[in-house]
Amino acid sequence: MFNNPQFARSVIMDHYENPRNKRASLDYKSVRMDSDSCIDDITVYLKVEDNIIKDVSFEGTGCTISIASTSMMSELLMHKTVDEARLLSLEYLKMVKLEEYNADILKESVVFKNVGRQANRVGCATLGWRGVNLILNESELNDE
Repeated sequence: MFNNPQFARSVIMDHYENPRNKRASLDYKSVRMDSDSCIDDITVYLKVEDNIIKDVSFEGTGCTISIASTSMMSELLMHKTVDEARLLSLEYLKMVKLEEYNADILKESVVFKNVGRQANRVGCATLGWRGVNLILNESELNDE
C-alpha cells in the first residue's frame, strides 16, 4: 500500500494539511531547527520521563516534506523508550540515505523512502528527526 505513489502522496498531503501534534509545549525540552535552502523553520518539543517519550510536538512553518515527516515522526515516537526512539531514528535516516532499513518499524514514514533520490529534499525530510536526536543527545549529556 505504501508502495503506491498516489497513496504515499495522499498520506504526505494529509500530514501536511492536518499535522499531528503541531502545538507549542513550552515546558518541554526544545530545539529550533531551520534550513538555509528551504522555508523550514520549526521548533521540536520533547517530554521524556523515566526513559519514555511522553510527548512530542512541534510548531513553525515548513515545506510539505518537513511538516509531513515531522508530523509522522511525532506519532511514531510517542510512548517509545529513548532506545526505541533512537533505533527508529537510525532506521529512518538509513531509509532516507537509500541504505537498507527495517521498513516494518517505520510504519507510514516509509512514504519518504525515495526522498534520498532528491538530495535537496533530504534536509527537509530529516529536520524533525535531527531535532529529536539533538534533544536526546543533550539530555543524555545532562544526565551524566
